Amino acid sequence: MTIQYIRVSTLEQNADRQIEEGIPSYIDSVSGSVHFANRKEGSKVLALTEQGKLKEIIVHSIDRLGRDTLDILQTIQTLSSYGVNVISRKEGLQTIIDGRENPIAKMIVSIMASLAEFELERIKERQREGIEKAKLRGAYKDNGGRREETEEEFFSKKKNRQCRKYLEQGNSLRVSAKLAGVSLGTAQKINKILND
Repeated sequence: MTIQYIRVSTLEQNADRQIEEGIPSYIDSVSGSVHFANRKEGSKVLALTEQGKLKEIIVHSIDRLGRDTLDILQTIQTLSSYGVNVISRKEGLQTIIDGRENPIAKMIVSIMASLAEFELERIKERQREGIEKAKLRGAYKDNGGRREETEEEFFSKKKNRQCRKYLEQGNSLRVSAKLAGVSLGTAQKINKILND
């Protein structure tokens, strides 16, 4: 069986450009930082793999599997160990050729995953530098001068705990916020705590 796996970051993002007609689709609307096995559709794909029902999985690009180098490599390794060929259209890669693991693809995937993780760290670093510069200019007030709420205090609130649970289950920020009855900003803060 050949399937396609699609991941979009939000419910508003359009998955159409990733879809290939005539191939069953498994679509997750979730952050790339959520591990593949913890995603609703990702876990279904792994279940099909373990049942021996999957032969090929097509992705638009390797980063659809995740942003964390280790998670991407572990996911591909798990799929490959069951003889499942991961085909990435954007990069033109196949992990298995003629029933054997493709060493070139393995090397390229490792390099690409490392570069994606490096870029994410650079974005976070630039954000931290921007905050520091804003503080020096007096334009950043550290929560308006109020005492910062501790993580324990923050999660002592029932709605925040519910939102965390929904995010951990692989739901998107907007869906988790809506289900828990919190703002999108609160869901983003919870997601940041979970991924720090």
